[in-house]
Amino acid sequence: MLIKAPRTWELPERLATPESVYLNRRELAKGIAAGSIIAGAAASMPFGSAQADDEVIEQVNAQAAGDPTLDLYPAPVNAAYADAGRPVTDEVENSTYNNFYEFGSHKQIWQRAEDLQRRPWAVTFDGMVEEEMTVDIDTLIRAMALEERVYRHRCVEAWSMVIPWTGFPLKALVDYARPLGSAKYVVFQTFDDPDMAPGQSQSWYPWPYTEGVTMAEAENDLGFIVTGTYGKPMANQFGAPLRLHLPWKYGFKSIKSIVRVTLTDEKPMTFWEELVPSEYGFWANVNPEVSHPRWSQATERVLGTNDRIPTELYNGYAEQVAGLYEGMEDERLYL
Repeated sequence: MLIKAPRTWELPERLATPESVYLNRRELAKGIAAGSIIAGAAASMPFGSAQADDEVIEQVNAQAAGDPTLDLYPAPVNAAYADAGRPVTDEVENSTYNNFYEFGSHKQIWQRAEDLQRRPWAVTFDGMVEEEMTVDIDTLIRAMALEERVYRHRCVEAWSMVIPWTGFPLKALVDYARPLGSAKYVVFQTFDDPDMAPGQSQSWYPWPYTEGVTMAEAENDLGFIVTGTYGKPMANQFGAPLRLHLPWKYGFKSIKSIVRVTLTDEKPMTFWEELVPSEYGFWANVNPEVSHPRWSQATERVLGTNDRIPTELYNGYAEQVAGLYEGMEDERLYL
């Protein structure tokens, strides 16, 4: 259905975080009237028993079973992105350690995100496009050739995972929008519904969550629009039914539950950049040599094993994306 329309986490941080980082965060929180501006790297829930693991898988499978696009999964694997150089993170571990501020600032968001209403859902394309339109999510997904890609995911909080995503290239979404030649940026917004998502009742956050990339970044082959994980439609806590994944950038750039895509010639103000501009910038490329103001980015903790490993420049994807930033030494490309 095509509808044309006009535009219009809670364990204490001290149990999981080095004391110096924990205390620094607490001090920062005192200076923010509304509380902490970013959730700590809390330990994941103590899953491991068969009963608890089964509960998680039952939930995500039930969500997938009710998805109208279930017949499209599993999608063919893109051989160019079949191996991320590290083992895929266990599905239970991955499904129970998530950031989704719309539903709260703790990591165990998977149960609360059960309230996300996946249908009806539509995506609006507006701004510098040939024709503004609002498209039903199932129409949009079925218009794309889905594929599976295994990507690394590196959070700015210094933890990481590897995920088998299903979806389609970001470039295909941009092409679908039919942008004008004058468009320079692609801006994404998530839903704004405090009745469904209680985190959005926290007025100190600049809702709705907004993110953006340049047209050059959007046209890079690595950029991916995600509709599924682990061979089935995406679970709510990952940002169903439509999210972005940019594997060379810190995870907060990969916006969840997209409802609007805007083409513009003006650089957008993004969610974390607006909230804490001294710590988070527009570019947010992964760089181990540039520390976050309150912790090092030199290493990362691997979910599932808790191994501490070195972080790679551009999260290991420098060969594909470094050229996008040549001649931009004066830009704040990291964080």
